[in-house]
Order: sequence, then C-alpha cells, then structure tokens
Amino acid sequence: MTAEFVRDRITQLRLQKGVSEYKMSYDLGRSRGYINNISSGKSLPSMVEFFAICEYFNVTPVEFFNEKVSDPNLMRTTLNGLEQLNADDLDLIQRTVERLLKK
Repeated sequence: MTAEFVRDRITQLRLQKGVSEYKMSYDLGRSRGYINNISSGKSLPSMVEFFAICEYFNVTPVEFFNEKVSDPNLMRTTLNGLEQLNADDLDLIQRTVERLLKK
C-alpha cells in the first residue's frame, strides 16, 4: 500500500458517497481544506483520523485496504444477503457468477 492508494481510496469512497471534499471535512469536524490536503498529497490522516474516515464511510480498515473491492458497502450488503439464502439459491447464484466471469 502506498500513500497514493490511501488518497485515491478516500477520493473513490467519497465520490461513491456523493459528498464534496468540503462536506466531508466538515462532517469529520476538520478544517474546510482537510480532505483536499489529503487528496492533493499535502498530508495523510493520522491513525485516529483514518479510523474516523473508515467510520464515516462505514467500512472496516480491512475493507478500506482491499483493492479488489471497489464498493465495500455493496459487497458487504451482497454477502449479508447471500447468508440468508438456502443451498439451492446459492448454487444458482454461483453458476451465474461463473457464467458472468467467462465473458
């Protein structure tokens, strides 16, 4: 992981949430340019601030750093739904996933 990944991930999650840098800074109780400073590479969040950012996006630190998952909230919601299905329905979904991945 690099500082660039952290900056890009915060930007990606912020855009998915549909908030501006200013609004996110305000929501986190920081100065108006706080998120802009992170996004532009002028600074990085401290660990305490990083955990606050994860909480803001409703993601765990593991989900934040999982670069294979572009939308952690969608992934979690999907997995939670899958847990409620029976074996036949899960088999159907698995076959559908396999078919989609062949494209």
